[in-house]
Amino acid sequence: MSQTSLLISSRNYSSWSLRGFLLARLSGVPFDIRQVDPDDPATRAELLLQASSILVPCLVHDGVRVWDTLAIAEYLNEIRPEAGMFPLDRAARARCRSIAGEMHAGFTALRSSLPMNLRGRRPGFALWSGPAADIARIVEIWTECRETWGGPWLFGRRASVADAMYAPVVTRFVTYDVRLDGAAADYAAHVAAWPDLVEWTEAALAEPEEIADLEVEF
Repeated sequence: MSQTSLLISSRNYSSWSLRGFLLARLSGVPFDIRQVDPDDPATRAELLLQASSILVPCLVHDGVRVWDTLAIAEYLNEIRPEAGMFPLDRAARARCRSIAGEMHAGFTALRSSLPMNLRGRRPGFALWSGPAADIARIVEIWTECRETWGGPWLFGRRASVADAMYAPVVTRFVTYDVRLDGAAADYAAHVAAWPDLVEWTEAALAEPEEIADLEVEF
């Protein structure tokens, strides 16, 4: 049995759990997944953006518990530097950390208005100014990175921490029918085909639970 576990909430609704999973896969560390009870009040609070602190996902490695996705990323990078989770170039590495941090701390209008729901489809979804501004900034980030580092990932030919951080946004754009073009569209299509994301999505579609507050028609 693996000595490493990743504690997650919902595959369908939890963007943070997806990020933790992708980061763990990027590291190459063997791990198993443990899912918390979806009826647990703390889990519901996290998924509904009502928690003051998010403790899931949580990586458990050799008795060490690490929560918060950026902390998980840095910890995995420390124990598996050969995995290249951050770019080798100093400038690229600084940009990677900056935009990963921006995703971690910002885009609150996008989070609240377009919650992750891999099973959902909202064709013709109407965007108001808050999430529209967030989307414009995300498209700017993706386009600049692809133009600077050549793609197909944000920092060249290898997936990085930044790609794991922005992958749930790609799923939101599919769910809420957000139209992209140019480099942003190419990047979103590449991430959507990421085998680890495809695997996660297939498992999410098989999840039985449904959270009514996240299934409403906006």
